[in-house]
Amino acid sequence: MFGEESLVNRHNVTMEISAASMKQVPNTDLPQVALAGKSNVGKSSLINALLNRINFARTSSTPGKTQTINFYNVDKKLYLADLPGYGYTKTGKHTMMGFSGLIDTYLKEAPQLAMIVLLIDIRHEPSANDLMMLDFIRKLHYKPVIVLTKRDKLSNNEATKNISMIKKKLELKKGEILLTFSSTKKIGVEELWNVIEGVLDQDACEEEDEED
Repeated sequence: MFGEESLVNRHNVTMEISAASMKQVPNTDLPQVALAGKSNVGKSSLINALLNRINFARTSSTPGKTQTINFYNVDKKLYLADLPGYGYTKTGKHTMMGFSGLIDTYLKEAPQLAMIVLLIDIRHEPSANDLMMLDFIRKLHYKPVIVLTKRDKLSNNEATKNISMIKKKLELKKGEILLTFSSTKKIGVEELWNVIEGVLDQDACEEEDEED
């Protein structure tokens, strides 16, 4: 059951479009929350957990298969934007360049982009691509929300050790948030929703200021 005070009806969701270019990105005033991470880090599983659905966001056993940005319209209040996975080269240099170009352009130019969530596998040290993405997000003046996925794969002691190691590697800055997440055990679902809904609270406050 979801909290009664939730700002968003998470059951009211549609997969609106798979955008292969910026021309296809939804042109609305709704805030967009981008989900970034390497291939098979668990973005689709995270979306399914957030929306309390099974296989709503399709997972792929083939890394690098998704080549578009999938936009999920949640309660006509915000979009979850599932970015293509990065860091997998078996699909070929040309395809990977397309991934990088689409991600780069979207994060730089999307006018309604309100938040960037960076997913990192809690079991492993952040990759060079993870660190490059984090640096890119910071240079765009966003405060990233770091989500460490697959928390259920580690014991409490292992998780504590890895969280400490990852924090050190990421060199977290003031205002940056780090959460742990498990799609199977629903760890971190409400915590992440609280952060996401903070975007809606902020937008509402800005609209009131403009009216005043």
